[in-house]
Amino acid sequence: MFKSSIRLLLASATLGAAAASLSACTSAVALDPAAASNSPRCAAVVVRLPESIDGNGRRETNAQATGAWGTPARIILRCGLPEVLASTLPCVTAGGIDWLVDSSKAPSYRFITFGRKPATEVIVDSKNASGVKALDALGFSIEQAIPSDRLCTEPASKN
Repeated sequence: MFKSSIRLLLASATLGAAAASLSACTSAVALDPAAASNSPRCAAVVVRLPESIDGNGRRETNAQATGAWGTPARIILRCGLPEVLASTLPCVTAGGIDWLVDSSKAPSYRFITFGRKPATEVIVDSKNASGVKALDALGFSIEQAIPSDRLCTEPASKN
């Protein structure tokens, strides 16, 4: 009887330690929500987010209309920023979306959608994830939920 009680106690302690270590690995990523994070369009983006980007698994976040991938977080998404209609930042197209590129904190790059209301930003740690792969993976989610008002560069008019 005494041996059974000790075995049960040890088994409980082992399971408790395992559960604690697993919960420590999967803690939510702390993020600040954007001003318009309660937009139905942002909700439509979030429900379409991929489970994995460039080998980085999706993580739980603590803020509405956000996403994070990788441990530690290597790719961050926030929806609900003000629409950008003019900028001096360079523009690229990836995943069917026009993105402004802010490289001021390289190797962490900030990409923000152009001509979509609300805007979505994606921050990529380029030492550990590919910006192109992240934007390609997220393009479908954004394109399906938030229509484009304009392009970064409009086609030249024919005279």
